[in-house]
Amino acid sequence: MQQIRVLVNGAHGKMGQLTVNTLSKHADFNVVGETGRGYDLATAIKNSTPDVVIDFTSAEVVLENTKTIIDCGARPVIGTSGLLAKNVADLQELCVKKKLGGIIAPNFSVGAVLVMKHAQEIAKYFPEVEIIEMHHRDKLDSPSGTAVRTAELLAQARTSIPNAPKLRETVAGARGANYQNIPIHAVRLPGFVAHQQIIFGSMGETLTLRHDSIDRQAFMPGVILACKKVLELKSLVYGLENIL
Repeated sequence: MQQIRVLVNGAHGKMGQLTVNTLSKHADFNVVGETGRGYDLATAIKNSTPDVVIDFTSAEVVLENTKTIIDCGARPVIGTSGLLAKNVADLQELCVKKKLGGIIAPNFSVGAVLVMKHAQEIAKYFPEVEIIEMHHRDKLDSPSGTAVRTAELLAQARTSIPNAPKLRETVAGARGANYQNIPIHAVRLPGFVAHQQIIFGSMGETLTLRHDSIDRQAFMPGVILACKKVLELKSLVYGLENIL
């Protein structure tokens, strides 16, 4: 089997370093490029001719990075948060024009994806739900891509939208963000890696789903899977659950 040529963009960050180290030791992959701040991504892609470009950069640049990857004819595997539904739709259209497959994965953890999958089923019966996501203090963007994707899936799954309670915020923002009529609360503290709670409430009971990534190694099986599966795709897929 021919090795899959991979360029890792954001290779000098924690996720990027771990990805480079993991793929370099894997027989199915050849890491042909490592880029980050100060690099011209388009030139690096043209010079290294990767099959796949993984992006672990920042929310400020992920949209432009993904456009660059697609324009250069490589298959994007995007792990950077910060893309909303409209961004994803635009990128999917670009992939159709270029006849390229790609993957945007708000979370590469199989456990996190399974929680989101089961949350969709629960939302049909418990439409009142809120999300609390907790990450390390160096994660600059909020809410997390995982929380955004979770809210989108919950909004699609529930069959009714509860009437919003008439509340008054004594301190602005106390009720968190509101995305697709679902409150999201973001916590940034030392000691966390990546964690999420989905709390459903109903008359006389609550139901909570929680996932904890306590080591970034948890994301590597999903990264490996995405880099292999993306070669078979004919479109840009949003969410790891679509290739499991």
